[in-house]
Amino acid sequence: MKAIRSVLQMLSGPGVTVPNYSCKRNWRLTGFIGDQSSITTLPIAELLAVYKYPLISYGATISSSSSPSFLRTIQNDGETFAGLTELLKYFGWNWVGIMRSNDESGERESGLLKLILEQHHICVGFETCDTIVSLNKKTTDHQRNVESLQRVSVQVVIVCGTYQEFAFESVMAKFLEGMTIILAPSWAPHIVLLRKYPKIFNGSLSLEPRSWVTTEYQHFIDGFYPLKRPKDLLLQSLWMVTYQCLSGDRQKDKFYEEFYSFFLQNCTGLESIPGTWNIMSDEMFDPVYDAVWLMAKALNPISLSINDWYENEASYQNQLRRNLKRVVYRGHGVNNEAGELITKYFFYNNIISNGRLLRVPVGVFRPYSSDHNRTFVNISLITWKTINNEIPKAQCTNSCLPGSFRKTQNRVRSSCCYDCLPCSEGEISNRTDSENCMKCPDHQWPNNNKTECKSKRVDFLSYTEDEISVIVIAGSVFFVIVTGFILGIFVLYRKTPIIKANNRNLSYVLLTSIMLSFLCVFLFLGRPVDGTCMLRQISTGILLSISISSLLAKTIMVCIAFKATKPGSVWRTWTGIKAPNYVLLTCSTVQVAICMCWVTLSPPFQELDTTSYNDKVIVQCNEGSDLWFSSVLGYIGILAAVSFILAFLARKLPDTFNEAKYITFSILVFCSVWIAMILAYLSTRGKYMVAVEIFAILTSNAGLLGCIFLPKCYIILFKPELNTRKHLLDPKNTMSHH
Repeated sequence: MKAIRSVLQMLSGPGVTVPNYSCKRNWRLTGFIGDQSSITTLPIAELLAVYKYPLISYGATISSSSSPSFLRTIQNDGETFAGLTELLKYFGWNWVGIMRSNDESGERESGLLKLILEQHHICVGFETCDTIVSLNKKTTDHQRNVESLQRVSVQVVIVCGTYQEFAFESVMAKFLEGMTIILAPSWAPHIVLLRKYPKIFNGSLSLEPRSWVTTEYQHFIDGFYPLKRPKDLLLQSLWMVTYQCLSGDRQKDKFYEEFYSFFLQNCTGLESIPGTWNIMSDEMFDPVYDAVWLMAKALNPISLSINDWYENEASYQNQLRRNLKRVVYRGHGVNNEAGELITKYFFYNNIISNGRLLRVPVGVFRPYSSDHNRTFVNISLITWKTINNEIPKAQCTNSCLPGSFRKTQNRVRSSCCYDCLPCSEGEISNRTDSENCMKCPDHQWPNNNKTECKSKRVDFLSYTEDEISVIVIAGSVFFVIVTGFILGIFVLYRKTPIIKANNRNLSYVLLTSIMLSFLCVFLFLGRPVDGTCMLRQISTGILLSISISSLLAKTIMVCIAFKATKPGSVWRTWTGIKAPNYVLLTCSTVQVAICMCWVTLSPPFQELDTTSYNDKVIVQCNEGSDLWFSSVLGYIGILAAVSFILAFLARKLPDTFNEAKYITFSILVFCSVWIAMILAYLSTRGKYMVAVEIFAILTSNAGLLGCIFLPKCYIILFKPELNTRKHLLDPKNTMSHH
């Protein structure tokens, strides 16, 4: 009401205030400068808009105004709070408190601030205006409010609204001593407040707009001290607050000492404002000076007398408004839409020591720049009030560290409060406060810290990296040499009775198939490919079938030889080489046919097993078809069973050339090995499964080699007297007795 009345009085002139009537005669109004408060500036602007008078405010921060003639030298609250939000985001703070003045300005600014914070996912732990009230409030109620705020666990508090010093005279002061305070521009310039409450504001941060200082203004500031202006009572009061200087008036001195809680002292009167206020040597924030400068700059082109202005007032007012919009102000322009002076903001760190205030510029906020250039903060220059000068943790909950955790919303509390849940097996979290864990691809697995996916270890029976391979290679080479040695003995002594009596051709075939089976082991070593996968199973199946078929043919020949000894037996015609050859060829051909069908219809192939183990990929052979694979093994089992039965039945036949007993033992070893192999094969994975199959091949063939050929080699090499036709034809010396 007072503001409106004052404006109307200026418009009407001296005397009675009458709307729409002016008593001014010797002077004319061109525009207005003011006010500092948004609450008063807005109605003033609406009133002056009726008369087309421009208004330049140096303190109103309300976000919008309907008047086209309204300008200001300070930006609106939206830009200011955007700068505060950028500061919070810079430090990763998302859990703050708000202290506001208990008036319309505090309510409006707090509402806008909360809206902007919410847009950037920053939560307000509490909002209070209980501390910004008169000191007559009951202490118990006040204490109860403080206790409720302490439970919120907020570490950073933003102060906004109308400046009121007595806000910190309450029991709230003790609560704020542990907080990091951030001051909005409406509070930041009040250095007296900061020095009066060092425990609260030491280490605080503030945001202030800055503009370039002209030479004329700097000269004015340099000459602005009490010794030069002894009758300036306002300057005297300013020096009393700034430098604790005595005024000479005892009552005034006593009042200031009691109100500000300090002791006054004698001063020289030569102290200057820049020494205390002007932190940056070439910059000073003075929105009042900016407003006067803008008005003067806009009026300068209009060099008219009072009479000319009176006769063409509407035209010249329009010209003045256009000039104000077009003024290029000290390197910056005026926003034509919002009527605001575009400037940058500086972040200050307030350090209070021994009653002195040091305001250190630590960063800058440029609202007119692109996103990545808008904010800069030099953290190393900031002094915090925390232990070890650590950055405060203004978060509702501790951050979920990258690696093993992801954050999940805590529905009971605020949206900024969350719980950290561990990532599932095979998932990573590569950034702090990740909302989702990322699953690694099939061929990758998390590293030890679970911050990135790395390629899984490839697992197969390598030639060089596995000790098992060395043992297998050595065993295979040894048995190949032994088999070759035995084959050489049989070739060298091929005309001796013991070799001729047991069908030496079948012995050659059996030894050759055993030797090749030992060499097949090399197909199981190294990284499997489609070719080796097919060859390893097919070659093993065919060679084992040839070996067992040879034994079956030998067993059948023993039975035929026994039957042929009877007079007039029809079996005498089968005692030649035809019968064993037919048996060998027929039994082997069946296995070859099975293998060919397997290769044609569903051949084995290389497969990457990514599921059996978490940290490695098994390169293995997929058999293609379990049916065909089982058919190959089953057929070998049938041949072995028939051979075992016939050999067992014929082991005691009274024949000089009977070796059925040795075949029985060899087939028994063979079957035992492969039965154990199948059980172990089904319970292992990866290279150990391959090692089991290799062991079965080596052991079973070694059993055949040892049970059948070693006794004969012993007789040939060490008992040559037994290897004679006379001895073998003697009924008392049958082969079964050796």
